[in-house]
Amino acid sequence: MGNVMRGGSSNKVNTENPDSAVKGSDDDIVVVIEDYPSVEISEPIYRKGEKLRVIAQEAYWWRVCAVETGKENYIPNSHVVRVYHGWLFEGVGRQKAEELLLLPVNRVGSFLVRESTRERGLYSLSVKHRTVKHYQIFRLDNSWYYISPKLTFQCLEDMINHYSDSADGLCCTLTTPCLSGTAEMSDTNPGPPPVVMRRHFDWKKVDRKQLVSTDGHSDNMVSYGVRNSIAAYLSFSGQEDPQQQRAERRKKKSRSVYAIPESDNANTEYDGDF
Repeated sequence: MGNVMRGGSSNKVNTENPDSAVKGSDDDIVVVIEDYPSVEISEPIYRKGEKLRVIAQEAYWWRVCAVETGKENYIPNSHVVRVYHGWLFEGVGRQKAEELLLLPVNRVGSFLVRESTRERGLYSLSVKHRTVKHYQIFRLDNSWYYISPKLTFQCLEDMINHYSDSADGLCCTLTTPCLSGTAEMSDTNPGPPPVVMRRHFDWKKVDRKQLVSTDGHSDNMVSYGVRNSIAAYLSFSGQEDPQQQRAERRKKKSRSVYAIPESDNANTEYDGDF
């Protein structure tokens, strides 16, 4: 891989130490490039874009551990690719690079360097912008790299560091390696609503009717919860709602004014309200 240094590869990772999943070499990190199993078959165990750590390689099947959740299982090696330095993806084609960079976890400037699937030592830089932009990385006879002939770099790390400081001809400055961001939180459980406080609330200006009314009008200065609590307190303490008192007085008054002699209305019932 030219001037890119790799650690020694091992088929078995020590799992006795719980920190080994974090402290292992770059050689142990892979990224899922296809949901496994396919959604047409069942609920995927591992989804596209998920980072895994290789525990053991057993021919076609690799035993892996999810970096985020710690979930262990087997996955076909055809569904994953190795990742070095966090941004160098081994054997990822143009289309698959676009699929990975367009995942929601990535932002503008997210990038990856992909090694050619046809010839070892050839690379391309893929960057997420309005769309995904691709830049061919050329290599000189002295093994230095460049995208623009006026800027050459001794190794890929130097190139990435430079374009992380300045776009210098690219579509944008490189920000974070592909899939290294944090996924946005789902809105399915937004949590409790914020408490809104009135800074200049004057209780002297509150009409007494508003304190006991529970009609739920949105323009009431006093919240429904407060009004409901006051009404409940008056009920438990034996103090009737003033509105109810007025209603009872009107009811009694209507009975006294409009009462009809029993003899004249034996077959008709009146409740006193007209």
